[in-house]
Amino acid sequence: MKTIQRDSYLQELIRRKENGMIKVITGIRRCGKSYLLFELYRNYLLSIGVKEENIITLALDAVQNAPYRDPMKLSEYVISKVADKSQMYYVFIDEIQYAIKKEELKIEEPLPLYGVLNGFLHLGNVDVYVTGSNSKLLSKDVMTEFRGRGDEVRVFPLTFKEYYDFVGGDKADAFEEYALYGGLPFTLSLPDARGKMKYLTDLFRETYFKDIEERYTIELPEVLKMLTDDLCSSVGSLVNSNKIANTLQTVRKVKVNSETISKYLEYLEEAFLFYHASRYDVKGKRYFSYPSKYYCTDMGLRNARLNFRQDEETHAMENIIFNELIARGYAVDVGVVDVSEDGKKKQCEIDFVVNMGPERYYIQSAYRLGDEEKINAERRPLLATKDFFKKIIITDSRRKASYDDKGIIYMGLYDFLLDKDSLNR
Repeated sequence: MKTIQRDSYLQELIRRKENGMIKVITGIRRCGKSYLLFELYRNYLLSIGVKEENIITLALDAVQNAPYRDPMKLSEYVISKVADKSQMYYVFIDEIQYAIKKEELKIEEPLPLYGVLNGFLHLGNVDVYVTGSNSKLLSKDVMTEFRGRGDEVRVFPLTFKEYYDFVGGDKADAFEEYALYGGLPFTLSLPDARGKMKYLTDLFRETYFKDIEERYTIELPEVLKMLTDDLCSSVGSLVNSNKIANTLQTVRKVKVNSETISKYLEYLEEAFLFYHASRYDVKGKRYFSYPSKYYCTDMGLRNARLNFRQDEETHAMENIIFNELIARGYAVDVGVVDVSEDGKKKQCEIDFVVNMGPERYYIQSAYRLGDEEKINAERRPLLATKDFFKKIIITDSRRKASYDDKGIIYMGLYDFLLDKDSLNR
C-alpha cells in the first residue's frame, strides 16, 4: 500500500539519534507528528537492529495513559522500563503537553515535567523523543527549560510536493484539491468530498477549540470562534486588535476589548493554527509593532471554518506560498518600502521578505500578471529596494523561470512548489 513520505523529517530525526538531547517534535494537531515518530522512525530503528522492547512508546492523549500525565508517575514508568544499563532505550512520548497542569502555566520556575525529561538524559542509556501541539509549552521553552539540551523538529502539514508525490496526476488538478482540502495527511485517506469536509470541520470543534479552552481560561469562547473566522476570511490582510475589538462591539454587539483579542491571537498562534508575519521597513531596517498579517497553517482548515464558501484564488495562493517558505525553514516578513510616484512618496508592500542566514529574497505573489500596468505594479516595490538581493514574482502558471530586463525573476507556481531549491535556481 502506498504511504505518504515525510523523508525530510525522518532524516532530521536520524541525524539527531543519540545526540544527548531531548528531541521535541512540534506542530499542529493531526499534521503527522505521531506517524513520523511511532511509525516511520520506529520502523527505521527496527530496520537497523533495535529490539522492539527497547522502544518505549506512550501516548499521553490516550485515556488509558492518563495516570502518566503526572510527571512523577511518568518518570517511574520510564525508569522501570530502562533498567538494563548495558542497552540503549528509545523513549517516545506523544502529546507531552498533557503532563503540564493548567495552573503550572503561570509558574515562573522550571516545571516538574522539564526536570523529569532532563533526568532521563542523565540515565545515560535513554534517547528521548517527545511530540507536542502547543508552542508556548514547547517551542518557546525548549532552549531555556531544557537547559540547552532541547532539539526542536518542527513538522508542518503536507507541502504541495509531498501531497503531489502521493496523488500524482495532473498538476493543476492536484493543486486545486490541495488548495481546497489542504495538507493534513488523513484527508488523503478519505474517499470523497463529504468525508474530507466533515473531518476538517469537526477538527475545529472537537480538537482545536477544545484544546485551547482546556489549556487556557477562555472567558469568551464565542469571541475565539469569531476571531478565528475573521482571520480565515481575511488571510493576508492587515490585522489590528483594536479594530477587531471595535468591529465585534459595533457589528456583532459583543463586548470585548483589544487586550482579550491580542491574548486570543496568541493562543491561536500557540496552537499552531495561524502564523504571524510582522511588517518590516526594508530601507529603515525596523519592524512595525502593528498591524501584522496572519496566515492559516492549513488551507483545508481555513476553508472548513468558512464552510467552503470563499473561493479566493489570490489569497489562497499567497497563503500557500507563505506556508511553503516557512516549511523550508525561512524567516518570512511582510515588506514595506517607500515608492516615488508622480513626485509623491507612498508606502508599498512586498508580499514576502524571506531570510535564511545571509540569504534574502523579495517575493511577490501574483495570481494573474495581466497587462503592463499590472506587471509594473508588482515590479515597483521590488525595484524600490535598490539592493542586489534576488527579486522574484511567482505567478499561477506553468512558466519556467525567466528574467526580465530589470533582473526580476518570473516563476510559475508549480515550479516553485515542487522544487525545494527553486529560489536558488
